[in-house]
This record gives sequence, structure tokens and C-alpha cells, in this order.
Amino acid sequence: MNILIKPIITEKATNDSELFNRYAFVVNKKANKLEIKNAVEKAYGVAIESVKTMNYPVQRNTKYTKSGIVQAMKGAYKKAIVQLAEGESIDFYSNI
Repeated sequence: MNILIKPIITEKATNDSELFNRYAFVVNKKANKLEIKNAVEKAYGVAIESVKTMNYPVQRNTKYTKSGIVQAMKGAYKKAIVQLAEGESIDFYSNI
């Protein structure tokens, strides 16, 4: 089971990483906090203080257009916020 799917690199997540040393990841829906902690420590070689998780539900959208009704769906996902120990950091851009 692949736990870490991708890091979240948005303006808010980048600001959190610079100010509070917190990083955000999209993770597997069935992963728990201990599995997420171990996966991040193994992948990036950092010490972790805490992990917070959030489950986002499916978002359905309906638009009424000239050509008829258009329906869209955004899939459900789980997000994890990882608080690193003092002095630790993750560089997402080192592979570019």
C-alpha cells in the first residue's frame, strides 16, 4: 500500500512550511497517523512531532447550460498535516 500520494504545494501550505514547519500531503484514505508518520520519516529522513488528518468527501456539481445539464464530480481524498521537529525541514524542489 502506497501511503504518500503527493505533497500539497499551495500558497497556504508553503506559508505553513515556512512559518510553522508544517507540511501537507495527500495520503491513502485507509492510512492511519502512525503509518503516515513512518512513511514521511522513511521518505524524507526527518523527525516528526505530530500528524493531523482530514477526510474530504466527494464534491458533486451540477450546471445548467444551453446544451443541457452538465454534471461533474471531484473525488474524495485524505489530507495529512505533518509537524516536523525543531530544526528539521523538507525540500520538495531538490529533484527538479
